[in-house]
Amino acid sequence: MTNKRPDHEKERRDALRALDRVQDESETIIGSTFQRMAKRAGDHFGANDKASGDPIEVWGTRIGRFAGPALFVVWLIYMFFTYW
Repeated sequence: MTNKRPDHEKERRDALRALDRVQDESETIIGSTFQRMAKRAGDHFGANDKASGDPIEVWGTRIGRFAGPALFVVWLIYMFFTYW
């Protein structure tokens, strides 16, 4: 009877260790994906892909990238109240 108990405890520890490893890996994948998407969005709206030698081009790109979605939301609101 005492011979089976250590085997059962060893299997239990192995199973818990495997579950912990799966949880750690899944959090890393989800977390890294979210961080990567947030960084890409920040770089896009911050115009980090433009050459920093021309500040007018950088600021124009930033303004355009923020104004586009803002004007789209205004247009959606206008369409909603006009045709609803």
